[in-house]
Order: sequence, then structure tokens, then C-alpha cells
Amino acid sequence: MKWLVGVVAALLLCLVVYAGSAFVSALDLVSAVRRGDASQVMARTDLPRVRHSLVDQVVSAYLDRLGQKRPVRPLERMAINAFGATIADDLTIKLVTPENLSVLLKSGTVRNAAENITFGTMSSLAELDISNIFVFAGRITLAKPVEFALRLGESQDAGSVSMHLDGTTWKLSGIGLPPKVLANMIDRLPTQ
Repeated sequence: MKWLVGVVAALLLCLVVYAGSAFVSALDLVSAVRRGDASQVMARTDLPRVRHSLVDQVVSAYLDRLGQKRPVRPLERMAINAFGATIADDLTIKLVTPENLSVLLKSGTVRNAAENITFGTMSSLAELDISNIFVFAGRITLAKPVEFALRLGESQDAGSVSMHLDGTTWKLSGIGLPPKVLANMIDRLPTQ
């Protein structure tokens, strides 16, 4: 019986450390965003994962857009997934520069500063109320045992961020863009 209590206590301790490390990492990221410290935001960001999440969203929205106008043939779908990802990757590389990423997380403005283009806005990470742990916990969706999504607001246009366990800390691994912002981004891509 003692070993059962010990095992349960060890599991509870692991769960508390797991959840606590996620909360502390989220606090650190929000603090860096609020200060406008782009270098600290980048240190807490897994840039390849963020780019990949944005590329996936853009390609998926692009395929949906093409499907609305006409049926997408399997060969076209394969070509879009192969070559369209490079176009989407070029777009996302411009979006996730240290300056643009800091602005996106602080103000919610999704922009390409190099070309002076604003695609829209979403809720900002800086305005997230992390003082109430129950509200914070209510916005979390566990995607995988090592990744969670955090909704930035209640509406569909609020957006979300994802954090991934990287070693002993959690890093920003994705940004869930609202549908309106994705639509504005897709409008800039060729339809042929």
C-alpha cells in the first residue's frame, strides 16, 4: 500500500512540475512580449515550428479557396502542397522576422513591414490576463503531451498561440491566425 501512495505522490509531483513549467514559460513569454524585447521573444520561440505552422495554415486556406471556385484535381493538390509551400514559406519568412513577430504578439497586428502590408489583427498575447490562473487554464487545449494551444480570446477572430516542450522549457511553436487574416493573406497569392 505504501508503494501505491508513493507512486501516486510521484505522479502528482510530475504533473505539478509539468503544468508549472508550462505556466512559468508562458509567463516569461508574455513578459518579454509586454516589454517589447524582441531578442527575448526570439529566445523563447522555436522559429522553424512557427514558420511550419503558418505555412500549413496558408497552404490549407489556399486549397480551400481554390476548392470553392472549382474542384481541385489530385495532381493540382499534390503540386500545391509541394510548390505552394515554397510560396507560403516566402510569405511566412517575412512575417516571422524578430520585429514582425514582436509586433504581432504585442499588438496583434499581422504585417509584413518590408512591403508595408498589414493583413489584419488578432488578439494580442500581451493583453492576455495571466493573473487569474483559472481563466488561463480554461483557455488551454492540450494538443499533444508536449504541446498545448492557448486561445487569446473568446471569439473566432482572437487567434491562438501554441507552445511546445523543448528540453526543460516551453517555447512558442505556432500562431493560429484568424480566418479573416488568412483570407487577406491568400488574396495576395496567385489563383492559377
